[in-house]
Amino acid sequence: MKTDLVEIFQTIRANLQPYTANGFVNRINSDTAYDVWGTKEIDIKDKTRDVVRFASVEIATDHVLFCLTAIREEQELKNVIHKDLLSLLADDVCFHLTELDDPLVEKIADALVAGFTLFKQKGWV
Repeated sequence: MKTDLVEIFQTIRANLQPYTANGFVNRINSDTAYDVWGTKEIDIKDKTRDVVRFASVEIATDHVLFCLTAIREEQELKNVIHKDLLSLLADDVCFHLTELDDPLVEKIADALVAGFTLFKQKGWV
């Protein structure tokens, strides 16, 4: 079980990094924050957006924020995210993590796959 915030951050960042090879770009890559963005102009809910954040991870004061933007755009995505991970959802898109074990890492990886699938289906990537 990982409880060190830097270790938690690095583990989640490692799960995000491969998505830059799948049509996304990285904008922030520091010791405390990492994000992945789409590069297409898209229409969401009758609004055109130049880019949309896919996911991010950031070290906060007493937890790590893992954000999966697709949840905001498609509420049904919550139906495929494991309940253990959903229990850590602190707002509409961000999970607050203070510890991380292998099963939770797998649930995060599955949520990223579900989010990526949604982005592909919508033509956002």
